[in-house]
Amino acid sequence: QSSDDEPAFKQLERIAAKKSKTGRVARVKAGRAESSAPEETETPVPDGWEKTSLAELVTVLNGRAYSKDELLDAGTPVLRVGNLFTSKHWYYSNLELEPDKYCDKGDLIFAWSASFGPFIWPGPKVIYHYHIWKLELHSETDLHKGYLYWFLQNKTQEIKRAGHGVSMLHMTKEKMEKLEVMLPPLAEQRRIMAKVDELMALCDRLEAQQQERETQKAALARASLARFANTPTPANLEMLFYPTSCSNSPPPSSFILHPSSFIIQPSDLRKTILTLAVQGKLVPQNPNDGAVEEILVRIATTKLRLQKTGEIGKDKPIEPLQPDSLPFEAPESWRWAKLAELTELITKGSSPKWQGIAYVPESEGVLFITSENVGNYVLRKLDDLKYVAKGFNEIEPRSILKRGDILMNLVGASIGRTAVYDLHDGANINQAVALIRLVRETDGVCPRFLIHYLNSPTAIYYMLTSRVVNAQPNISLTDAREFAVPLPPLAEQHRIVAKVDQLMALVDALETQLAASRATAANLLSALVAELTAKTTGVRNEK
Repeated sequence: QSSDDEPAFKQLERIAAKKSKTGRVARVKAGRAESSAPEETETPVPDGWEKTSLAELVTVLNGRAYSKDELLDAGTPVLRVGNLFTSKHWYYSNLELEPDKYCDKGDLIFAWSASFGPFIWPGPKVIYHYHIWKLELHSETDLHKGYLYWFLQNKTQEIKRAGHGVSMLHMTKEKMEKLEVMLPPLAEQRRIMAKVDELMALCDRLEAQQQERETQKAALARASLARFANTPTPANLEMLFYPTSCSNSPPPSSFILHPSSFIIQPSDLRKTILTLAVQGKLVPQNPNDGAVEEILVRIATTKLRLQKTGEIGKDKPIEPLQPDSLPFEAPESWRWAKLAELTELITKGSSPKWQGIAYVPESEGVLFITSENVGNYVLRKLDDLKYVAKGFNEIEPRSILKRGDILMNLVGASIGRTAVYDLHDGANINQAVALIRLVRETDGVCPRFLIHYLNSPTAIYYMLTSRVVNAQPNISLTDAREFAVPLPPLAEQHRIVAKVDQLMALVDALETQLAASRATAANLLSALVAELTAKTTGVRNEK
C-alpha cells in the first residue's frame, strides 16, 4: 500500500454518482425493498481500502432462457455455461433482443450454475444464457475490471475449497449483488494487476519448463528401467530414484528443493522388481541348481501317498498346459506347472447367510476372513475382523484355515490379491476367498516365491485377460486350479526371494528419504512465505 494513493472511498463516491446518472438500478420483486448493503464479514482491510457490495460496483444483468425452437444452426451464437468450460458445441439464434442481452468482447461475466466462476469474454458478440450474469461496471474509469475479475476468481476458489460448490446452484441475483468486495485504491488496483500479470507470465514459463522436464524424465525413466532390467542391482535401482547419485551417496542437494526430481514412482519400481523376479530376469540361473522335474515328481509322489491314506482328497482331472497360452517365455531351466499340481488343497468358503449362520461376538465364535481382509502379501483391516457361530466350521470343514495357508481374492476389483494367513488355526473364509495350501511335506516350492508371483503384475494381468469370466470379474476354483505357475529350481527360488526382499527394502528406504525431502521442501516453502509476509507487513507498518 501507498499513503500517496487516493483512498478507495473517493472512487466509491464517483461510482455512486455515475450509477445514479445512468439510472441503473437492480430490479427487485414487488413488495421487496432494495438493499445493496453487503453481507459484511469480520475480515480486516488495509488502510485506504473499503468494503462494499458488488451492487455498488456493477449492475448484475440476467441472461435469457431459450426454447428448443429458438436454438438454430446459424445466426448469433448463444453462449451457454458449457461453452465456458468443456463444451465445443454451439447453438445460434436469430432473435433481436435488447442490448443488455448481448455480451461483447471484454465484458465481465459470471457463470452461476453447477460449473461457476468469472470470465472476461474474449469475443465475438454473443447472446448469453440465463445461467450467466453479465456484470456491467458503473464506471470503468474508477474500477479496474481485471481486479474485480481476480477478486471474484478468488471467491470462487474459496467456495470450491470449502466443498460448497453445489451452493452456487442456489445462488440468487440478490445474494450475488450483496457479495462483499474488498476494494483497494484505484492506483493499487493497477499495481496489483501489473503484479498478477507478471506472476501469471512467470507461471506460464514455469509450466512450459515443467512439461519439458516431464518429457525428459519419461525418456530417462525408460532408459533407466531398461538398464535396471539388464542389470538389476541396488546401485541401478537407486539410479531410478536419483539419476545423478550413486548407491553410497545421499540424494543430491537439489532434490531437497525439488522433490519431483525422482523419475519413477516407488509403486512402479515395486511392480518392475516383481515382474523381473517372476520372469527369471532378477538373478542369474545356475546349472548346478538341479532339475525342476525332480521337484514335480517328488510333489506328485507325496500327494499320491497322502491321498491313499485319506489325509487329502483326490485331485480333479486337469488339462495339460498349452504353450501358446502362457504369459511369458520362462528361462530354459524353469518349468511351467498348474497350481493344482503344487498344492494339496484349493477351495473356498461360503456365505454365513447361505448356511443360516449368524455373526457373533469374538468370544463366542470362529474368526471369519473375507476378501476385505486379504491384502497384498499380508492380511489387513485386522481391527475390523468378523466372527461367525462355531457351527460354521462343522458345515464348511474343508475351508478351515491353518497358519501359513495362502489366501487369494477371487472376485471384484481386488481380484488376484494374495496374502499369507498368519493368525491362529481354525478360522474360516467366505466364498470370495480361495484357500491355497501347498504340499507341505515336500520341500519343492518356496511359499514366498509363489506369493511374489501371484501378486506380480504379470500374474494379475494373466488372470484378468485369460481367466476372468462374466460381467463381474471373478476367478472360479477351476480357473485357480489350472492357473499356470512358472517354477524355477528351489535354490533359485530362494535367491529370487532374497533379492526381491533386498531391493524392496531399498525402495522402502528411498521412499522414506523421498517423504523426508518433500517435508523439508514444504517447510522451506512455508518459512519463505512467512518471511516474505513479515517483510511486507514491516514495510506497511513503517509507512
